[in-house]
Amino acid sequence: MAAVTERLRTAGCVFADEEAALLAGAADSPEALRTMVEQRVAGLPLEHIVGWAEFCGIRIALEPGVFVPRRRSELLVRLASARVGPGSVVVDLACGSGAIGAAIAARAASAAAAVEVHACDIDPAAVRCARRNLSAAGGHVYAGDLYEPLPVALRGQVSVIAANVPYVPTEAVVIMPAEARMHEPLLALDGGSDGLDILRRAAADAGAWLEPAGHLLIESSRGQAQAAAAVFEAAGLAAEIAMDDDLGATVIVGQLLL
Repeated sequence: MAAVTERLRTAGCVFADEEAALLAGAADSPEALRTMVEQRVAGLPLEHIVGWAEFCGIRIALEPGVFVPRRRSELLVRLASARVGPGSVVVDLACGSGAIGAAIAARAASAAAAVEVHACDIDPAAVRCARRNLSAAGGHVYAGDLYEPLPVALRGQVSVIAANVPYVPTEAVVIMPAEARMHEPLLALDGGSDGLDILRRAAADAGAWLEPAGHLLIESSRGQAQAAAAVFEAAGLAAEIAMDDDLGATVIVGQLLL
């Protein structure tokens, strides 16, 4: 184990001890461990190598090429969970691995207030992962662009739409950490010229799916928050900005105006 730790530390892994332990636990043979270490040294995200990420206290299954859930998205989960009750219909929009929906479902279940989760994503690999991660909660996962694949019967019935849509401005993608820009899909990162292209589309169509006074919550950056809130207002949603400095997280919370 010491040799693995040193190899990772030399390669620049800040948490070499923890990563070595995770790799050793995931490997079923010395040969497999060596392969996994070399993958990590080459820059492959740890979560893609071991096949899972911890998020909001649960294990999220991942496969190579799928967006890795970030800890800052815990704020989105916390705010969305506070706005659901027993039987609420929740949509995890542009769901990636389904981490947001799975975490909301887990919180609701622990409070004996089970919710009905629907999730959708345009990327086939993400859809495969989301189906695995939402199966225990009885979630429904669809392949398609934003709201397009959702069942028509959900229109006007959704309590909460939670989304971590791409919000990195196109020109900033090239300065993202190599793990993200080289090993996660561009469509999960690039939010257009100002980073708000997908957020605009999500906000514009949210009213058709939300129940009266339902909520749309979308993660953004601090610098985009005011512009994003204005987009929500233009779409008929009363908007507020929530931030968590410890997580470095910003979420725009919109409520459908009656």
